[in-house]
Amino acid sequence: RRMRYPPEPPTDFFRRGRAKDERRVSSHGDGMTLDENVLELALANELEEIAGVAAKIDAFCEGRELSPDIAYAVNLSIDEILTNAISYGYDDDEPHRIEITVRVEADSIVVVIRDDSAPFDLSAEPEADVETGLDDREIGGLGIFLVHQMMDEVEYARVDDRNVVTLTKRTTADAD
Repeated sequence: RRMRYPPEPPTDFFRRGRAKDERRVSSHGDGMTLDENVLELALANELEEIAGVAAKIDAFCEGRELSPDIAYAVNLSIDEILTNAISYGYDDDEPHRIEITVRVEADSIVVVIRDDSAPFDLSAEPEADVETGLDDREIGGLGIFLVHQMMDEVEYARVDDRNVVTLTKRTTADAD
């Protein structure tokens, strides 16, 4: 049997009744677009897919000679947002598509995450209890705080029943 290249995306991906293992969304290749400074990825709402996203973002950042610190900040922030959306944002067992666009600009890297999970505005920096010891602190609340610490800008919009989170990290020498 001959394999077609590039592979054609499945047309019935969101059809009900598919086995869990068949629900994966793939970026088909490395996710590169015609613009070498843009990475487009898609994944299903499954926690197991986050590691693959991180690897692609690491390679993308390295290929654009961005510092490991910037790649780390971007990956940590994306990981936190995806984990929250996948873990708490869906009230069904159906597959959902999450889209990520990473764009390198003159002095920054911009990440846009789009998902159809429950609305969750994370643009306002939360107050986090960083004084209480780990054993005495309530679970949760630090992830979004960390996103705000790592990124220079965090924006949120709800567009066409989808969350749109935009993260910006400066890449210039005077970046925080």
